[in-house]
Amino acid sequence: MLNFFRLKKENKAAGEDIHIDLDNIPQHIAIIMDGNGRWAKERMLPRTMGHKAGVEAIRGIVKECSSLGIKYLTLYAFSTENWKRSNEEVSALMNLLVQYLRNEFKELNENNVIINHIGDISKLPQVCQQELKNAYENTKNNTGLTLNLALNYGGRDEILRAVKNIYEDIKDGKIREENIDENTIASHLDTKGMPDPDIIIRPSGEQRLSNFLLWQCAYSEFWYSNIKWPDFKKEHLHKAIYDFQNRDRRFGGVK
Repeated sequence: MLNFFRLKKENKAAGEDIHIDLDNIPQHIAIIMDGNGRWAKERMLPRTMGHKAGVEAIRGIVKECSSLGIKYLTLYAFSTENWKRSNEEVSALMNLLVQYLRNEFKELNENNVIINHIGDISKLPQVCQQELKNAYENTKNNTGLTLNLALNYGGRDEILRAVKNIYEDIKDGKIREENIDENTIASHLDTKGMPDPDIIIRPSGEQRLSNFLLWQCAYSEFWYSNIKWPDFKKEHLHKAIYDFQNRDRRFGGVK
């Protein structure tokens, strides 16, 4: 009840009359963190400053998701296509990843957060790989929010890797071809064992998936906002959750 009134007060202050049902919180929220570069350009700053501001936004949203009791938060941090950016920008993003993991590890661990990653991290710099592995190993027994950092991640690449692994399992006699079904594919994805995202949030005004969670988003709700990621606050998260709770989800059936 106290949480309900806290949320109501915060959203009233933001000019929104929002009443989130704390008994109907989505299990899994996924966010395409978009708009860092444009945020910086509007302020005549280097793109790297936009990414630094984006890290600050991550801090606030992770805290709020943990506070609300959300079980999974997946953040699209670096896609398989982002290697096309300048070497300077890619290097800055990798450095920011290492800094984030080192600076935030203690607090995240104390707040019972599991720091996980999805995507093919073997292509990342060695220091990034090691920090990600260390973070997961030291938080994997926590029982709170699972924070999935999608790095060198692409939905098509994920499905391709899953198909190759299934093929290897068939060759090794672990799977019979006639027994392959949707669960077989899901169990070979990076998100195996996790529920599909209930809602995918994309700030900054763009309205596309950009190769994100292509298999998992089959029945996800989508929520778009013109707010650029560095300006995305917990009140915007509340609005997305409120809209999600007021949609009629039929999953192809009829109520």
